[in-house]
Order: sequence, then structure tokens, then C-alpha cells
Amino acid sequence: MTSFDEPLAKALDPRTAKLLESVLDLRTVGDLLRHYPRRYAERGELTDLVDLQVDEHVTVVGEVTRAMRRPMRNKGGTWLEVEVADARGSKIYLSFFGKTSHIAETRLRPGRRGMFAGKVGAFGQGEKRKWQLSHPEFEMIEENETGAEEFAAALVPIYPAGKDVTPWAIRRALGVVLDTLGELDDPLPAALRARHRLPGLSDALLAIHRPRDHADVGRARKRLRFDEAFVLQAVLLQRKMAAAAWPATPRPAIEGGLLAEFDGRLPFELTEGQREVGEEIAADLALPHPMHRLLQGEVGAGKTVVALRAMLQVVDAGGQAVLLAPTEVLAQQHHRSISAMLGDLAGGGMFGGTAVALLTGSLGAAARRSAMLDAASGTAGIVVGTHAVLQERVQFADLGLVVVDEQHRFGVEQRDALREKAGGGRPHVLVMTATPIPRTVAMTVFGDLTVSTLSQLPSGRAPITTHVVPAAEKPHFLDRAWTRLREEIGLGRQAYVVCPRIGDLEGDEGDMSKADDERRPPLAVLEVAETLSAGPLEGLRVEALHGKLPPEDKDAVMRAFTRGEIDVLVATTVIEVGVDVPNSSVMVIMDADRFGVSQLHQLRGRVGRGGLPGLCLLVTDAPGGTPARARLDAVASTLDGFELSRVDLEQRREGDVLGVAQSGRRSSLKMLELLRDEDVIHAARLDAEAMLEADPELAGHPVLRAEIDRLLADERAEYLEKA
Repeated sequence: MTSFDEPLAKALDPRTAKLLESVLDLRTVGDLLRHYPRRYAERGELTDLVDLQVDEHVTVVGEVTRAMRRPMRNKGGTWLEVEVADARGSKIYLSFFGKTSHIAETRLRPGRRGMFAGKVGAFGQGEKRKWQLSHPEFEMIEENETGAEEFAAALVPIYPAGKDVTPWAIRRALGVVLDTLGELDDPLPAALRARHRLPGLSDALLAIHRPRDHADVGRARKRLRFDEAFVLQAVLLQRKMAAAAWPATPRPAIEGGLLAEFDGRLPFELTEGQREVGEEIAADLALPHPMHRLLQGEVGAGKTVVALRAMLQVVDAGGQAVLLAPTEVLAQQHHRSISAMLGDLAGGGMFGGTAVALLTGSLGAAARRSAMLDAASGTAGIVVGTHAVLQERVQFADLGLVVVDEQHRFGVEQRDALREKAGGGRPHVLVMTATPIPRTVAMTVFGDLTVSTLSQLPSGRAPITTHVVPAAEKPHFLDRAWTRLREEIGLGRQAYVVCPRIGDLEGDEGDMSKADDERRPPLAVLEVAETLSAGPLEGLRVEALHGKLPPEDKDAVMRAFTRGEIDVLVATTVIEVGVDVPNSSVMVIMDADRFGVSQLHQLRGRVGRGGLPGLCLLVTDAPGGTPARARLDAVASTLDGFELSRVDLEQRREGDVLGVAQSGRRSSLKMLELLRDEDVIHAARLDAEAMLEADPELAGHPVLRAEIDRLLADERAEYLEKA
């Protein structure tokens, strides 16, 4: 008998175990059992040829209808062509050369069914185009050690595989494990299974790997999907309960302090949403355990003002606050805007106030020493910085609040480094984002974060119109884009042109896809700025900005743009968040399909900020009907950042909810999909809450507790402790 925790090296032959570990990272029997089929093929079914793509690695199931030898041109000899079809007449052709062709010929006889795995190729044009697998690996369905029919049922499981590991090698390994697997202890109590009509764990695993019909698959998936939701909910709820017990210094609101003075000087009315969220944060800051709140707000919804009011409350209560920004450009922008909003309260005006220090890696030695001294002594109640703030030498007198702008730009370890600077207790933490990335959406759906949402834009904020410019299909549309930009400049306004790359010798700063190596290189800031200055934007004041400029040059360019001395700023994504130039009304994003959905939404939020209608033009060579164009069409169709985050989640997957990956490939969710299964997640959370209320340590549920321990193995436990 084998168990979940048994190493595969003990359960299988050494070569197979080593391959499964090196290629698929499957180390234990439990890992293998949770490597679920990607899909199930019907008897005689061929993979839907409409969905095939050249160079895609696929596994097809079908029946050999013809095998014939063909002469090799100019070389003599022959090669074997095998036609495989399904009952609908869909066909794919297999080609074999050399000695392999003779081995294949003896096994691939007409009328026999098999599975064939290989890289998709194509030959012929138009209606005569045919799909081809060259030298595919294959296994005939009827063949096994006993010579009996291997699949008595109609469904053939097809597993996610990899180089040197075929789907049938995985199936055979699973067969060994399943044949020796005893009855498993079930982490879900019997009463809970009965209430949701779920099969036992052993039955579910057998049904998912050896289904008799689709009903078996459905029952198994329902159980395994609920498993993932329930165990994750238990983990996150236990963590939330533990966080409530961590000590933190309360930072209650103080009457007549800096915050009250700041509010009295505001030249505008806070929106109702800003007031409500401010009250939520103020109440959290007054508690003796750390706040861990996500502030979600549309681009331009006024998150910075909300964060500054929270920082002033902490300063009033004797503490310090740090605002962590992902780039120097943004840190400098935050420092300028916070200092401007505070006026003479920044640095000790007649009311006293507090110093606002800027700490970045490129500061000169004297300025850096001064900023570090202000932070360590407590003179600076507010410190704005980049990763430089995380260095060991940077100390605080009494760090009470950490504000993280665009939290997905910072790793868990980086955020944890700031927490360690709080001394005895943990600081309160406020993370902000305009468009949640998939992992943030995942954590939100799971309810692990306390969420505040700003959906109301401040008065005077103009709408932004977004259009896709298909430059390859309609070049005159791009000409019109430059004309439109000149029209805005003619009205005394300013514009951004955004590119994904700096130049030929520099790295990119964007979120562009690198999947298609056959595409031309992405457009670069330096070349585009030169081309525009000498061409469609000749005569305008055009300057370039990117992250590899010396800090003083970056700051000088941004200051000049803010003063209106530059008409068009050609930039990388250094202007993605926080940059606030109210006179900017138009943005042209070149190679827009090379950026992510969230990034595009962030970028266009730089225009339409001063009461002027905003215009964003997404320039692309991507053909209509492609996923890239669909992504751009989605961005153009809505200004709702939360709707776009769902689009992003659908495309990039959840990421590893308990791990360090932020999207897709390392997802710890095998069955659960956050958008599709929100009802399952909600039901699992209610059950997990009830169980943990009655038994916080799960002393009465040792199997569930062991499952949680297994899930939190290795780096995930450390991640949860820090996250």
C-alpha cells in the first residue's frame, strides 16, 4: 500500500520517478494523484483541428485509416505517411522517417486506435492545408502487457505532459499508484460531505483518473474543486485569526492635530467614498493589532489623498509612515505632490508640521545621509522612497504605517523587510492598486484581505475615450493619430507617447509578451522620439524619458513637462502610475498589444486629470480576431478597472494563491477557477468559518490539519507569514 506522502522514488521505478520530478516537479504519490487529466478524449475522437496551432505540442486520439510509403525526393528510399481520422472525418497526418518508419509501420495498421503526441506542423495552402505530426510518440490503445483492451470505458484521460514524459507514461505511473493505494483518510468530515453531496476522497481520485463516463468526471471534479476551496479558506482564515492576535501600536485620531489642519486647508471636497474609506482606515489604525487593508480605486479616484490622511493620523499619534513606490520617477512625483498638498505643514511651518523625506538609491551622499538621519531621529514623520528604504542601514524611530503603492511591484520579502523595521510590534499596512492584478483578485475573492474600494471619481475629472489604431491594416489611421495629437498641442495641451522599450542596447521596462519570436522588435523610445521629431511631430518640443536616465535628468525632464516646457513626452512605463500633469490630454501607446491589460489601464490614467477630456490611442499591428486584439478591444470598451481585472484574470490565471508566483504557471489551484467558482468559494468559506469558530486549532480534525500542513510546506509557510 502507498500513501499520499510516500516519495515517488519508492512507489515507482527510479527512471520514471526521476523523469516525473525533473520535468513535472512531481515528487510524492500525492503530487502524482493531483496531476489531473487536462481533458478526456472520446473513443475514436480526434482533437478538434480548428484549435490546432503550428508548433503547439498536442496529444490526439484517433483511428488509423491509411498507412502508405512515399518516395523521398532526391534522396532515394521511402518514408511512412499515416492518416489518422475520427468519425466526423477530421484528419491529421503522421510522418516517420528512417528506422522509426519501419517500427511504426508494424504497429500503425488501419483500423487500430491510438494516442499520438508531437509538435503540430502544416503543409499545403488554403483549403488543401493539412495538419501534420512529424515523428510523434504514440501508443496504441489496445496494447498493454496482457494484450487486453486497455480502456474498457469510453473516456481516455489526456494528461498535461512535457518533453520526454508522454501522457501515457503518466497514466501508467498513476496505474501503479492507484492499484496499490489503500483507503485514504478524508480531510472533509462526513457530515460536510453529505451536506454537499460529495464523494469520498478515494472515490473521487479513482473517478478522475479512471472514469466510466462523464458523470464520474463531474462528481470527482465537484469534490476536488471543493477540496481546494475549503482547504485554502481554512488556511487564509487561520492566518487572519493569527494576524488579529499580533501586537501593533494603536494610532488613534488626535483632535486638533496635523490631520485636522490638513483637512481644513483642502481646496476641494472629499468624495463620499474618500470619507467612508478614510473612516474605515482610521478605525483600523486605532486598533492594537495591525491593519492589513487593500485600497482599490479607479485611476484618478483619489487614493493618494486617502493614504496621506492615514499617514497624518499616524504622525499625530507619534509614529512615522513610509510610502514605498516602485520607481524613482514615481517616488519623486509622490514626494513633490505630498509636499505640495501639505504646504507649510511639510517641514515645520507656523503650525509645526512634519518633515517629508525622500530616500532613493540615486541620491547623493549628503542628501542620503540627511534623509536617513531624519528617518532614524523621527524628524521625518513621512518618508517616501523606493527599494532604497529596505536597506538594513535605513532605520526609523517609530514606524507605524507602511503604504505600498502598486503592491504587485514589490515581492513579499521586500514588504517584510519594512515590517521588521517597526521594532517591537508590527506596523499597519495599506496597499494600493488601481487595477488589481490576478493574484490580488484571487486573494480578494478568497476574502483574506480587508478591502476598501473607491469607485467614485472626484468632481472635475473628465472621461477618457480609448480607440484601437490598427496600424498594419489601416496605416492612414496612424497618420490621423499624429494629426489628432498635433491638434491637442495646438490647443495648448500636452501629450504622452509610450513605447515598450528604451533602445537597441537597453532592456525593456514594459509588460510585453515575449512569446512570439518571429515578430519585429518592439518599438523603442529613443528611435520613436527621433522619428517623430523629424516627421509627423516636427516643430513640436519632443523629449524622451526612461528609467535608465540619470536620476537628475529624469527629474529635470519631469519638472519641465510639468511646467509645460515639453509638448510631447516619449516615455517607457516609468510614467505608468502616480505621474500627475493635469494639462496632458492625449496618450498614444505604441505596440499596445505588448502590454498587459492592467498596465494599459494604468497608463491611460495619466490623461484626463485636469478637467480636459482624455484621449488614449492604442496602436497595434495585431490582426483582428487575435487574442491580442481582443485584449485591446476590451481595454477600449470600458473604463472599469475592476472589470478589466477580470479580463486579466481570465487570460493570466490566478497565480499561486499561496506562493510567490503572481500569475498563471505556478498556480496551486488545479481544479478551482476563481471567476467560474465564486459560489463554491463562498460556500467553502462559510463551512471553514463555522469549523474554525468551534475548533480554531483543528484539534478534532487531524486529517484536515495535516492537509493544511502539507499545503504550507516549504516556502509557502514563510510566504504566508510575511504576506
